[in-house]
Amino acid sequence: MTKIQVLDKGHVQYVMHMGDDLTVANAARVSFNKESTWQEHDHEGNGILSSKDEKLISYLAKHKHWTPFAHPQITLRIKAPIFIRTQLFKHKVGFVENEVSRRYVSDPPEIYMPRWRGKPTNGAKQGSDDFMPVDDSYNAVNRNYGLTAREALHTYEELLRLGVAPEQARSALPQGTYTEWWWTGSLSAFARVYHQRIDAHAQWEVQQYAAAIGQIIEPLFPVSWKTLAN
Repeated sequence: MTKIQVLDKGHVQYVMHMGDDLTVANAARVSFNKESTWQEHDHEGNGILSSKDEKLISYLAKHKHWTPFAHPQITLRIKAPIFIRTQLFKHKVGFVENEVSRRYVSDPPEIYMPRWRGKPTNGAKQGSDDFMPVDDSYNAVNRNYGLTAREALHTYEELLRLGVAPEQARSALPQGTYTEWWWTGSLSAFARVYHQRIDAHAQWEVQQYAAAIGQIIEPLFPVSWKTLAN
């Protein structure tokens, strides 16, 4: 299965999908009680759309007829820090998710180690500036972050050792803790995520996840994704 590493310990992994570009075309053509077939197949057996179906898909995307793109479904397994999971879970329409629960698992948590960026400038209330230079200040930030993360992990492990319920002990873990989930959504839903989260104004970390999502979906729906992602 395709797995793309993201950040230091995260990933986006392909699980399965349903449908293809022809699914999109035929979901639209059913309005006229019509149905298309592949024009031909390449040497690997992949279907090739007719030019009329390519034009139809382009028209649908251009004029925001999104329902034909909602029939194909994609399932991914994503590993990301909690604060990035929170951003991605804001996308609800067309999605369902099931996440690893620390009510049931107690394997050692992993913590994201960021590449630090400066605070936003010009009065911006969110976002960040460029990556900070690796100097004494940067190393001090790294050291303090590492100490805090190790203390949080130690506290979590001590709570479990002392018999505290895992569903409570997990409250000691920081926002940088990695979590994993299955994420199933329609092609149109993932396209919305991609557009919003690949944008230069989105948080840098979430941009990396959007890019990986696009890398996985593009070869599954090459015609549809080309027009949806642009």
